[in-house]
Amino acid sequence: MLRILLLVHAFNSLSQRLHVELARDGHELSVELDIHDRVTCEAVDLFRPDVILAPFLKRAIPSSVWQGHLCLIVHPGPPGDRGPSALDWAILRGLDTWGVTVLQAVAEFDAGPVWASASFPMRAARKSSLYHHEVSDGTVSAVREAFARIASGLGPLSHANFGSEHGWQPPLQQARRAIDWSRDDTATVLRKIHSADGFPGVEDLLFNRRFRLFDAHPEARRAGRAGTVIARRHDAICRATRDGAVWIGQLQPVDESQSSFKRPAVLALGALADALPRFDDDPIDVSDVPGNSEIRYEERGAVGYLHFECYNGALSTAQCERLRAAYAQARRRPTRVIALMGGSDFWCNGMHLHCIEAADSPADASWANINLIDDLAHDILTTDTHFTIAALQGNAAAGGVFLALAADRVLARSGIVLNPHYRNMGNLYGSEYWTYLLPRRVGSAQAKIIMARRLPLGAPEARALGLIDEHAGPDINGFRALVAAHAAELATSEDFTQSLTEKRLRRKRDEQARALADYRKDELARMRMNFYGFDPSYHIARHRFVYRTPNAWTPLHLAQHRRLRVPAQPEPASP
Repeated sequence: MLRILLLVHAFNSLSQRLHVELARDGHELSVELDIHDRVTCEAVDLFRPDVILAPFLKRAIPSSVWQGHLCLIVHPGPPGDRGPSALDWAILRGLDTWGVTVLQAVAEFDAGPVWASASFPMRAARKSSLYHHEVSDGTVSAVREAFARIASGLGPLSHANFGSEHGWQPPLQQARRAIDWSRDDTATVLRKIHSADGFPGVEDLLFNRRFRLFDAHPEARRAGRAGTVIARRHDAICRATRDGAVWIGQLQPVDESQSSFKRPAVLALGALADALPRFDDDPIDVSDVPGNSEIRYEERGAVGYLHFECYNGALSTAQCERLRAAYAQARRRPTRVIALMGGSDFWCNGMHLHCIEAADSPADASWANINLIDDLAHDILTTDTHFTIAALQGNAAAGGVFLALAADRVLARSGIVLNPHYRNMGNLYGSEYWTYLLPRRVGSAQAKIIMARRLPLGAPEARALGLIDEHAGPDINGFRALVAAHAAELATSEDFTQSLTEKRLRRKRDEQARALADYRKDELARMRMNFYGFDPSYHIARHRFVYRTPNAWTPLHLAQHRRLRVPAQPEPASP
């Protein structure tokens, strides 16, 4: 097994996935955030790794490091492709296939020997979605192949067949992504916005103000004069193209007078959106599912599937209200099982920090948001008419994990990452009835370890702890087959009525032991201090998260090599 130092710009979803997978393989891991060359060199000296793996960097590794140690770079492109906008260019050009390459760091960017690679078919999807699925799965496969070569004493692959189709691609600039609304068709507009999703967005002019556009979806039923904004649906706006229209879910103001972070489009536009025609759909209407419906419902036999595709997994107060209304309608349907599907990229990550940051009073907005998520968790917990399944197709974090635990069964795609803790967001205490749900699943002792550890869990690890019930995948179709089979088995069981009665009795016994209202009261008392108390840690952490403020140090829960040098604190003297 290898000692591996993960050197990363940020501990993002791909870095977390690799941390989980490589730890499962038995490797010894530590993480260093790429802050300064001197700090990187210090981390290497402290940890003395066999290999340095860089899955997400924005700067070159110091020459003194790559000249003295084996450094492997993950590049989101096939062998021979080079440059910082690899996936962006592939999406913009509408390529059919793409890949991931693990190559060795040398003086020239992305030009080192290739150790492994993986290819995949491209979907018509946002860059962030491809990154979470195809790029992530390909990276895990290629990294494992590279490490197998190292363990076998083999060197890198031959360069002979690499580079004939690809080469250096410069950073993809805004001018190349710019939308010509009078000439670009819907497919072209979508490719341009998809290629910039997550970061940096596509700069454009709306109502004589400049914004960056994110989160685009096609609209086939509405049209208008190309370039005009013709409608709004909840927080999204609809803009006409040459041959149709697109929904735009997120905007980032770029005017100097405004704070520069993305937020729901209608919130970013403010009063400018008030005059737009509204088309707020009914999520339970299975006969008419618009392309941009965040919340939609479908039925198959005795199973209802409730999908909530919330951007980056964040649930705002308005989204919570809509999701609660949809769930209430689902409970009134003549079904036996409700499967809560979340989104394909994220199941849920809890509170909508961007909406909170944009509020006049972030403390009040935080309080409103957490109470509504608690209401939703309570709705799921107290459902006595159906069995409920939380089907985690995508990653989940913080309150989103515990919202899932409110369901009777929790299923997860094997390739997802769970972060069942809150403390990384400025020492938040957390709510969503976690003090009831987590010990109920894993026991009190293990619950304390999970919340204090602050590291990501893979689905197999979560299953071993009892946090979830089953997993399948990592491909999403395999996982959805598991969900359908599990839901059908529950719905068609001859013991359904008896099992539902037993579920009601368990909830009654738990309520008699300690009321849900008491758990919520105690949790929210701690959360109120996070929001309104003298310690500003949560507000600082949220602000840094929303504005993408670079890290100033590596937290000790990630940097094993730095924990070893921190002197143990003396035990307090007995009174």
